Amino acid sequence: MIHGILDKIKGNPHITGGTAYAILFTMGLCHLLNDMIQSVIPAIYPLLKENYGFTFAQIGVITLVFQMTSSVFQPFIGRYADRHPQPYFMAAGMGFMLLGLLALAYSTTFMLILASVAVIGCGSSVFHPEASRVAQLASGGKKSLAQSIFQVGGNGGNAIGPLLAAAVVIPFGQHAIGWFAMAAMLAAGLLTRVGHWYSLLLDEIRTARKEVFRRACSLPGRTVSIAMGILVLMIFSKYFFNACMTSYFTFYLIEKFGVTVQQSQVCLFAYLAAFAAGTLAGGFLGDRFGRKYVILVSILGAAPFTLAMPYLNLFWTVVMSVITGLVISSAFSAIVVYATDLKPDKVGMVAGIFFGLMFGLGGIGSAFFGWLADLTSIEFIFKVSTWLPLLGIVAIFLPDIRPANAE
Repeated sequence: MIHGILDKIKGNPHITGGTAYAILFTMGLCHLLNDMIQSVIPAIYPLLKENYGFTFAQIGVITLVFQMTSSVFQPFIGRYADRHPQPYFMAAGMGFMLLGLLALAYSTTFMLILASVAVIGCGSSVFHPEASRVAQLASGGKKSLAQSIFQVGGNGGNAIGPLLAAAVVIPFGQHAIGWFAMAAMLAAGLLTRVGHWYSLLLDEIRTARKEVFRRACSLPGRTVSIAMGILVLMIFSKYFFNACMTSYFTFYLIEKFGVTVQQSQVCLFAYLAAFAAGTLAGGFLGDRFGRKYVILVSILGAAPFTLAMPYLNLFWTVVMSVITGLVISSAFSAIVVYATDLKPDKVGMVAGIFFGLMFGLGGIGSAFFGWLADLTSIEFIFKVSTWLPLLGIVAIFLPDIRPANAE
């Protein structure tokens, strides 16, 4: 299987000499496996809460530790990789995830669970910066599309994880988490092959640096800094809201509508599947109409649907969550590519920063909402989170950049 996918790539393709779809789809599959493993963690929160009597605050701390280890190292790994590319870092990251999964399957105390999710988070932190760089190298100039193919794999994994947790972990118990180790092993094998392809390109990467500097963004430094700050605010808005959905939507549905754990996981899957589909659409639209407008419409455009959700019945709550997932998810690929257009000579570092922010802010948001839920209620935090997409209005102040190599 591994050889069949990658043998379609012949010779040593030029960095911008055509889109290497075999590499892109392989990276998308590996991202799916990576994020599927990650998404098992919030999906088993009801099981952990029941088995060990954890509070919502403790659930939030688990997410915080996981998300922080998934994020803190990413900019540093990305910066190092910008200067010293490491083709096999991605496969090494999967090795960390494998160890963390096996540890989590047999952890019986709060501290051991924290240590296990921290190891899984470190593996993800190693994977993402270099993986995002590979996606851009294989893009053939279609950077938003390439980033979306890569990102839609991750979103697909986020959607599948809770469904598999409902089918495997909830019925068979915590030890069944170890079965996901097979996904980590498959991803490590695929990424070893991609690493070989990447290593063949290193000479071309060094030659291309001069061209990258020639095409560097010509905006004033102050404008670039302001634009980066706006992008960070967009990540905050998007992933604080998404943290509430991924960590507490199931609890909200169980508490308000009396659904079972398995039924709540299916509803979460519907939201996450829509999130994955919207990501791919955002890539096409970003290349065609400009990334600024995708960012603005994606985040602000989700606000009417999120604001309606707390006041609807079960059916319409799920429908609105699906529409929200479709709309709000298209922003991330556009944000990452927009940021790398601002700093094209620092792709790894910028990708590491924004993937790191995605995980870090998501973790902080989960911990915050868990703390607030213990003080108030699940329904209250759900209502609060639905106002966050209104911050998307700030994207109107982003400069409208179109790189010299835009399609």
